[in-house]
Order: sequence, then C-alpha cells, then structure tokens
Amino acid sequence: MESTPALDRDIPELETDDKEIDNNGLRKRRNGVTTGGNGEGDEDEMMPSIEKVFENEIVPTWQQQLTVRAFVVSLILGILFSFIVMKLNLTTGIIPSLNVSAGLLGFFFVKSWTKILEKSGMLKQPFTRQENTVIQTCVVATSGIAFSGGFGSYLFGMSETIAKQSTEENSAQNIKNPSLGWMIGFLFVVSFLGLFSVVPLRKIMVIDFKLIYPSGTATAHLINSFHTPQGAKLAKKQVKALGKFFSFSFLWGFFQWFFTSGDDCGFINFPTFGLKAFENRFYFDFSATYVGVGMICPYIINISLLVGGILSWGVMWPLIETRKGDWYSADLKPSSLHGIQGYRIFIAIAMILGDGLYNFVKVLNRTIFGLLHQLRNRDVLPVADQPHTANKSISYDDQRRTELFLKDQIPTWLAVLGYISIAVVSTITLPFIFHQLKWYYVLVIYIFAPVLAFCNAYGCGLTDWSLASTYGKLAIFTIGAWAGASHGGVLAGLAACGVMMNIVSTASDLTQDFKTGYMTLASPRSMFISQVIGTGMGCIISPCVFWLFVKAFDDLGQPGSEYPAPYALVYRNMAILGVEGFSSLPKNCLKLCYGFFAAAIFINAIRDSVGKKWSRFIPLPMAMAIPFYLGSYFVIDMCLGSLILFVWTKVNKAKADAFGPAVASGLICGDGIWTLPSSILALAGVKPPICMKFLSAKVNIRVDKFLSG
Repeated sequence: MESTPALDRDIPELETDDKEIDNNGLRKRRNGVTTGGNGEGDEDEMMPSIEKVFENEIVPTWQQQLTVRAFVVSLILGILFSFIVMKLNLTTGIIPSLNVSAGLLGFFFVKSWTKILEKSGMLKQPFTRQENTVIQTCVVATSGIAFSGGFGSYLFGMSETIAKQSTEENSAQNIKNPSLGWMIGFLFVVSFLGLFSVVPLRKIMVIDFKLIYPSGTATAHLINSFHTPQGAKLAKKQVKALGKFFSFSFLWGFFQWFFTSGDDCGFINFPTFGLKAFENRFYFDFSATYVGVGMICPYIINISLLVGGILSWGVMWPLIETRKGDWYSADLKPSSLHGIQGYRIFIAIAMILGDGLYNFVKVLNRTIFGLLHQLRNRDVLPVADQPHTANKSISYDDQRRTELFLKDQIPTWLAVLGYISIAVVSTITLPFIFHQLKWYYVLVIYIFAPVLAFCNAYGCGLTDWSLASTYGKLAIFTIGAWAGASHGGVLAGLAACGVMMNIVSTASDLTQDFKTGYMTLASPRSMFISQVIGTGMGCIISPCVFWLFVKAFDDLGQPGSEYPAPYALVYRNMAILGVEGFSSLPKNCLKLCYGFFAAAIFINAIRDSVGKKWSRFIPLPMAMAIPFYLGSYFVIDMCLGSLILFVWTKVNKAKADAFGPAVASGLICGDGIWTLPSSILALAGVKPPICMKFLSAKVNIRVDKFLSG
C-alpha cells in the first residue's frame, strides 16, 4: 500500500524487496519487481512484448473504465482494508502491502460478477485490465487514508489519552480529543492538494524521464498477467488460497476471543519462553496477522526487528533499570517519561530521526542530481502539455502506451485552479479546526508543498522510497518551534505534520498510479478520477472506522492494552522536543540519544558502502527502533512467518513465490476483519465467557490456598 504507513512502507537502492519505511513504522510497498539503473532505462528491455498479447483488444474510453461495478467493489474492499490498516496502525504500526490482496480480490469479485452476467446473457461490458487498474487505485487510495490520516500517529497524538502519558505540555491548549466531525473535515481539506500538485508533471515523470516507479511497475505487471489466460487461471488458484487462509485466520480470531474475559487473559498472554521472558515482552502472541506480515516483509526487516528487541529489552533496559534511584526516581510509575519509559521512547525517536535524516539527504541528493542529469541530457522542461517527439527506437509497447497516455490530457489550468482553490479553502478552514495552527503557518506550508511534493514523487520514482513521514516530522519541528510552547506549539506541530504528510504522500501515490495506468493502457483521467473518488471515500470511511475503535475499546491508546497506538506517543513527544528542547529527558538519556542517532547514520552509511552482497546482512536502524518501545512479542510472530516462507521456498520455490503473498494476505485479512465483529460485540456489551490466565507455580499455590480457604 503506497499511500504509505506507514515496513509505509526500506531501501533507496532499487532492490527487489521494494520496501518502504514510513512514519508509522514499516510499510511494504506494492509488489516485488526487479529493477535497476538510474531511472533512465526502459523496464521492458529484454522482455517479450506485453501489448502484443492485448493487440486485438479494444481499449475502452476513459468513461468506460470508470464503471459502477468498479466503484461498488472498491467501496467494499476499501472498508475491508481500512479495518485492517487501522488495526495495524493501533497495534505496532507495521503495515505491509495489501495491493496484491486488493488486486486479487478486485479481479475475483468483478470476474465472478461478469461470468454470472455472461451466462445469463446480460453482460454489456467485459472486465478489462483498465477497469482492474481503476479498482486497485481506488482501494489503495481509500485505505491509504487510514494510514496518512494519522489515526495511529499525529492525529491520535493530540488526544488527552496520549497527553496524560507524556506529563509535559498536556495543558488544554495542546490537547484535542477525537471527534468524527472535525476529523472528516480535516481530512477533506488536506487530502486532495497533493493530487493537484503533481498532475502538470505526469508526462515528464512517466514518459520523458522514464522513471521506474518500481511499485507502480510491479502492480501493472500483476494486473496485466491477470488478464491473460494463464494469469487468470493462476489468479483463481491464488484467490482460493487467500480465501482458505482468510477463513482460518478469521475463525482463529473468533476462537481466541472466547478466552479474553478480563485483563491479561487469553492466548495473547501465553508466556511462550517463560515468565521472565514474558515480563520483558519476549513471547509468541498467536497473532495470525503478524505471521502473515512476516511472510510478506523481507527477511532483513524481521531480523532487524529481532536484533532491536534483543538489544533493548534483552540488554539495555535491564541494565538501565539497575540504575533506578540514581538515573531516575524509584518512586515513578513505569509509564512515566521521566523514568525507564523515557529512555525507551526517546532513544527510539533518536534512531528514527537519524535514519530519517540520512535517507532524506540521500534521496534528496539523488533526486537533485538525477533531475539535473535528465534536464541536461534530454533538454526537457517540466511542462505537462509539451508535445512529445516520437522516438523510432523505442519499443512497440512504449509507442502504444505513450500514444494512449497522451490521448486523454488533464488540463494544466484545471490542476493549478484546483490546487489554489483547495489551498485557499484549507488556509481559511484549518485555523477553525485547530486555533493553534495560524493561517500564515498553513500558507507557508502550501507555498513550499508543491516543490516538496515534486521532490517526493521524483525520488519515489527513482528509489520507491516515500519521504512523506520525514517531511511530516520536519513540519512538526519547524511549525512547533515557530508557534512556541506558550501558544500551543505541540498541537500546531502535530496538525502541520498532518497537512504536510497528506500532500507529499498523495503526490507520490498518484504518480505511482500514473505509471501503473501507463503500463496497463488505463487513461490518466480515469486514474486521477479514481484516486479522487478513493480519497474522498477514505476521508469518510477511515474516521468512522477509527471512531468505532474509540467507542468499542475503552483502553485504546493505553500501554499494555490490545491497541496501544505506540506511534501516537512517539509523535507527541517529537512535538514536545520541538517546542521544549531536551529539558524533559531523564538523566543521561540525551547522551544515549546522541549515540543512537549517530549509530543510525553510521549503520546506514555502512549499508550503502559495502554493496548489495553484504548490505543484506546489516540490520536497518528504523526497523530496530520499533521494538525499543513495544517489545518483541510481534517480532516473534513475524520471524515465524519468515521461517515458514523460508522453508516453503526451499521445498518448492515456484509455489512459494506464486502463493506466498496470497497466503500471507489471507492471514492478515481474516484476522484484521475480525476486529469488526469484535468491536460490535464490545459496543453491545457482550463479554467473552472465559478468562484464561497463566500464573507462576508460587502464585498458583497462593491462589489455590485462597480459593480453598
């Protein structure tokens, strides 16, 4: 899912892993594709012609690509994936790509629909790859708002629930509790600007610069393959596998629910490696979701998480706890940021910022040099409607794709007018939603936003790396410091983060979709309209889903609860650092933060200097930072998923490659969608009948004595 967490999802070196680390943790991007070079090559070199296969098919007009059935299916899948992304946001923040699932399920639903109509003689329009692309784009745009909307990060970080855990800057002017009305309004005024900001540059990005956009390219290959006879047969088997594991995962979640009638009850609290390891958050929590996530995420991500968990909970925190009474007061609550919790949070933030800064500089450097190289060698100016000079040496595929991509133009005046109109409305509206966010803060953001959106979209085309979260953090520190502590700087910084993140994130998402549409002969107009409709649906669906979580789970956002929303506290503390400086850190914490900030930069530098052969054995600092605060319980699940895939690959690589993503998606979707009925049961006051707890032998003897006495 690009619209990306969000393992949001590493590496700007165009690896086949195709992954992204984003603000809510790690988001795996669309689907793996082998790429290379500097963005100038043709992805179809040395490959048989794809368009020759579809040569005899009539390409539908852009109006015909936007069918009612496509948007009905998109709405259903958008709701499904919004629940899944929301659950992941509020648990660990690790969000894998759901694009394969969206593509498979979209293909399955519409193909089944058209088959029934065909048998009854009522089929008026066949299902095409262009319509499939529209569905995929719309679903990803819809569920992407569940990530970029900040429900597990900046937006929830404004709430009183999170502010109470922070102790500093938790006055009324720095708190805004979630409410359905203002959340929907906020998303509507900030989520569309990024779409208009890059529309004038679509031709430059896709045709003239031939940017790779690995995720967009991979999605296009996936959709193209579905609509060949062999691909359709494989897709049918993949959907069957997905459905099988979806059912298992859903029923497993239902079964576990029966044993959770109280605090610390259920399989999730099973002390797999003993009670001492359980106290330090090392245990297997029987989550089908994170077993599936582990199967999708690259091995290095899971290993990095495990290394981070061992380093923090296995070594550092036990050592720091021996300094209780010296480094921090022994009377503090475990959740106090002036105690051990402060070291966990701020050291994790230091690693995230170090990693983000390194990759920001790296990708920005590549973006600038790549852009200068393109402009110098091609003599191309970034104007969308500039005539395209045909190159006789390009392939048949590119000739056909270019011809159709340039056929349905989106007028530049419309994009400019749309951006200015929404920016004016947003500049007027946002200070009413957040009175701490002055109109001139918003105006400054919107003046710089198109440039940053272009940089993010161009860098994403080169590297598949979205820097949306980094730009968001930049807004936290700059706007927060500008506003100041006495004028609600924390809330202003968090709100500015949301404004910036949504603009640059949707900009890179749309250019990815333009690349997908280019390779599937989907019209740029249908891509743009699909993205707009999907974004609009997400602006309503995601707040409603989040509101259901808020109402159903009283302990939402509390440490140790089912949905602790860890990144909400991380983002709030970044905002506090921005307005207060380092005065809130416990003793020696700043020195440790400096050390880990430098270590994150150093590790990344080593990874880039040793080459791909050895870099795959060096852990990722961003991934290592996540268990510093959360613990390793979800990491054990993910490593099990990796192990399953590794063994499966050794036994039968072809089957593992073909069905691994489908099995993983089934595990994630089934367990994720169980949150809907479990939320409804919680709202209805229905309690599970059994509480299953695990006690030490000594405690068990005392309980037996108490009960028998």
